[in-house]
Amino acid sequence: MTDPDTTAAPDPREEAAARGLVDALETLRARMGALRLPLETPGVGAARADLHQAVDQLDDYLLPRLRAERAPLLVVVGGSTGAGKSTLVNSLLGEPVSAPGVLRPTTRAPVLVHHPLDARWFTTDRVLPGLARVTSSGHVSDAGTAGMRPGTDRGPDTGPGTGPAEGAAALRLVASEALPQGLALLDAPDIDSVETANRELSAQLLGAADLWLFVTTAARYADAVPWDLLSQAARRRAQVAIVLDRVDPGAEVVADDLRRMTAEHGLGDARVFVLGEAAEQGPGALVDGLLPEAAVAEIATWLSGLGGDPEARARVIAATRDGVVDDLVRRAVALAETADGQEVADARLRDAVRRYHAEALEQVETATSDGALLRGEVLARWQDFVGTGEFFRSVEAGVGRVRDAVARFFRGRPKEAPQVEQAIAHGLESVILDAAEQAAERTFAAWRSDGAGAALLDGLDLARAPATLRTEVAEQIRGWQEDVLGLVREQGAARRGTARAVSFGVNALGVSLMVIVFASTAGLTGAEIGIAGGTAIVAQKLLEAVFGDEAVRRLAAQAKERLNGRVEAVLRGQAARYTAQLDALGTQETGADGVRDAAHRVAAAARVERAARAAPTEGVTRPWSGGLLRGAGTFRPPETPPGTRAGDAPAAEEGAPERRGWWSRRRARREEGDR
Repeated sequence: MTDPDTTAAPDPREEAAARGLVDALETLRARMGALRLPLETPGVGAARADLHQAVDQLDDYLLPRLRAERAPLLVVVGGSTGAGKSTLVNSLLGEPVSAPGVLRPTTRAPVLVHHPLDARWFTTDRVLPGLARVTSSGHVSDAGTAGMRPGTDRGPDTGPGTGPAEGAAALRLVASEALPQGLALLDAPDIDSVETANRELSAQLLGAADLWLFVTTAARYADAVPWDLLSQAARRRAQVAIVLDRVDPGAEVVADDLRRMTAEHGLGDARVFVLGEAAEQGPGALVDGLLPEAAVAEIATWLSGLGGDPEARARVIAATRDGVVDDLVRRAVALAETADGQEVADARLRDAVRRYHAEALEQVETATSDGALLRGEVLARWQDFVGTGEFFRSVEAGVGRVRDAVARFFRGRPKEAPQVEQAIAHGLESVILDAAEQAAERTFAAWRSDGAGAALLDGLDLARAPATLRTEVAEQIRGWQEDVLGLVREQGAARRGTARAVSFGVNALGVSLMVIVFASTAGLTGAEIGIAGGTAIVAQKLLEAVFGDEAVRRLAAQAKERLNGRVEAVLRGQAARYTAQLDALGTQETGADGVRDAAHRVAAAARVERAARAAPTEGVTRPWSGGLLRGAGTFRPPETPPGTRAGDAPAAEEGAPERRGWWSRRRARREEGDR
């Protein structure tokens, strides 16, 4: 027997290429972990599931396999409810290591059977690192697993502190001398279990397999659920073998139909094993819950050959690993494109918010500059303030006499200015509230008609402006009016000759400046032009008499700018009610470019790694030791590589050395030992 510790000297070029691939995959893993797909864009549901599966496969299979190339070949036995997975595993081992349940779902916790010398591969986190371990050194009784939930069974030999947390998924480890060293069998939960956690765990375990041993029955081989998973396996070129169980005598045509379906789904190279229906009596009957050796001989021979032949193991591992890498690159690029769609949707929703609130700002700016505010109550209070025309005539008499008239005017009207100020505040408040309300209604309608936006509106009251907005607007208007009075004070302090006039009438001058800000004949017709224009002329003449025409123009521009700034702040706050939903999701920058770049790096690193990879040798994986599966050798083993059928292998080139199969080499070693 070959020394199990014999290994080939590592090739530095091959090791460097493998490290480069691992580094590239770790970068991709980090960026996929940060990828955001929260918006309800077309196809995002499938993309989220794909992202979850891709990350799981990186964590559970690809990275652990690349970091531990000499780990045993992991064969995951999966299939539908009641297909006979546990019975098959027990029959191959010749002992009940995985107890079939009477109730559905049958397999509640996954059972991994390994050779005792391979225990450390599975008790550490080098393989399937995300699952808790439950160790067992002996048989699993029916009582030991009945009613058990994943993560709650410790097994007969589990020591204190080794069990997983309540409710956590657990991997039950069973050591068996019946397995060749370098081969492990994992009995997974049902892929169509009524329990969601079982279905998800089954898919996760199949994604972590080097080889799928998929079990189905003659009655259910065409079900949709198995073929969904098998189609996924075909896309990533996973190595698959299918066991067709419970085939009645004379119904072998079912196997032919199954082979046809495998070819149609891209699995034409998958081996198909046929098991007859177990009768209550006769050659196919179960004995102590096990199938007869003859029934499992073909499967046992094939699996034992894989386990005992390092080159065969290496070929299967490399084929599945390469397929997963290539599929992962494709999936990552597709996920990046979905993330691009998230950014487009984010921009579309933000544009609706920006557009409608910008229109609201324009609406307020128009209403505060076209003279519309100088109607109604504001006009009446202003006319009360300036009188019937006596002051206007005194202003027209000449600037030299204006300042004295202004002083007398201010002293005689201390009460009317606040009334004008209040009327302006009320009118301005109505204009701003109306604009904000319309912006809210339009934005809500735009989001509701967009699939990505509609999902964000659930549970949020965004169809109308909030009740607190009136108070906020009133505070901003009071703040603006204080700004205007502050401008008047600053201008008066800068001009010595006007200080006395300002001291008499800061409020009156401030009100006059507000009127100038709102006055324009744009949009007015008929008598309104004269009213608004006359109103503005009075205010302008008054201010020019105190400050001069250049100063008045500057003051009006500053007052208008500050008003627009405060209105913009109000509307920006209203817009933030919407954009905050997007900001919280981080969809403005999903990380799509990073994932796409990392995927291209993985593809390049994979090409380098494959070019540097040496042909499989006896030292690549641990050489054969241990036992044989039950029935192995009683069926003529295939001499062709795994995944091909007899007769499909290419003919040997003339003059090429004869290549002996593993069984032939093993028999030769036995004969040499006997001599």
